[in-house]
Amino acid sequence: MSAGCVRWLLNRTVRSVCVVSHGYRTPASRFFVCRERYNIIASSWRWSQFSTAADDTEETPAPKKKKHNPRANSTISSVGRKIPQREIQVISEAGENLGTMHRADVIRIMDEKSLKLVLLSEQEDPPVYQLMSGKKIHAEQLKLREKQKAKAAPVQVKELTFSSGIGSHDLTTKLKQAESFLEKKHHVRMTLRLGRGQPAGNMETTLEQIVQQMDVMVGFVSKPKAIRDGQAAMCVLRPPSAKDLAQLQKDKAAASQSDDSSSEATQGKTSSVGNTDTTEESIQQ
Repeated sequence: MSAGCVRWLLNRTVRSVCVVSHGYRTPASRFFVCRERYNIIASSWRWSQFSTAADDTEETPAPKKKKHNPRANSTISSVGRKIPQREIQVISEAGENLGTMHRADVIRIMDEKSLKLVLLSEQEDPPVYQLMSGKKIHAEQLKLREKQKAKAAPVQVKELTFSSGIGSHDLTTKLKQAESFLEKKHHVRMTLRLGRGQPAGNMETTLEQIVQQMDVMVGFVSKPKAIRDGQAAMCVLRPPSAKDLAQLQKDKAAASQSDDSSSEATQGKTSSVGNTDTTEESIQQ
C-alpha cells in the first residue's frame, strides 16, 4: 500500500473518532455558541463595578454650583413674562416695597400698567425685582454705561514743578498747561520748591495763591501741604465734580442776592438823604 493511501485512511479514522466523541458542529451551531458566549460576557460586564444600572449603590456626584460673580449683573434688562421663581419680592416703579407677590399677580400688574420687570438681586430670598417703564430702563442703561466708561478709563496724573522765584510769564504758561490737563480729565500734581536765594516762607499759602490764579474751577485730591521740611509744597488738583459745580452756583446766587440787597439799601439811603434836603429847604423858605 502506498504512503498516500495510508495517509488517507489515518485522516478518515481521526475524523470519525472526533465526530463520535464531540459531535460535528455546523456553521449555524457555531454562530449560536458564539452568541451564547457573548451574552454571558455581556451579562457579567453589565453587573460589574463599572455598571450604570439604576440599582447601583454608588451615587453620582452632584454638579458643583457656580460661584456668584458680582460683576455678572452689569446690565439692566427686562426678564419678560417668564419669571423663573414662583414667589418674588417686588419694588414698585416709585421705589415702594410691595412685599412678596405671586408671579401671576406680578404679570397682571405688568399688563395693567404697561410696565416691565427688572431683576435687582437674585441672592435675596425671595429674589428682588422692580417694575420699570421702558423709558426708565433705557435711562438706567445709559447711566450704567457712563459709569463703566468712567471706571474703565484710568486717571492719569501729570507733574508740574516750578520754583518760588518763577517769572510771571513762565507761571502763566505753567497754569495754562495745568488747565489743559484738567480739561482732559487728568489729575495734576503741582510742586512748588524754594528757589535759590529766595527767603523761606509759608510755601503752602504761596502755592494756594498760585492755584487761585487759574481761570478754571478746580477740585483738590490733596490740598497744599508742606514737604521736604518746609522747603517745598505740593498739592494734587482734579477736575471739578458735579457737587463742586453745584456749590459754585449756590455761592454765585448768594453773592448776587447780597449785592442786590446792598444796592437796595444804598438807594434807600440816597432817597432818605434827598427827602431831608427838601424838608430843610422848605423850612428855610
